[in-house]
Amino acid sequence: MKLARFLLLVPLALSALASSPSFAQTVIIQQAPPPMRYEAPPMARPGYAWDRGHWGWQGRGYVWVPGHWQPVMRRGHWIPGHWQARGPNWFWIEGHWAR
Repeated sequence: MKLARFLLLVPLALSALASSPSFAQTVIIQQAPPPMRYEAPPMARPGYAWDRGHWGWQGRGYVWVPGHWQPVMRRGHWIPGHWQARGPNWFWIEGHWAR
């Protein structure tokens, strides 16, 4: 019984892994994002860095994505995600840790 269950779960797990992308999707838009909203950063939280809110693209327009906590990476500093203009297009650069 356990072997049958295991043999059933293996293909399901492999198909889930194969169908999920292992990289971030590139977002390219020809409409500039709205001005940044001011979000008061919360009190410092040990072991975490605050990732401020930003405008995210959702299909037909921008939506506000509220800030959230990122677990701290030792000897690194958080670079928040941001929109970058390149000619008439806008590209989303994901937030990441830098050393």
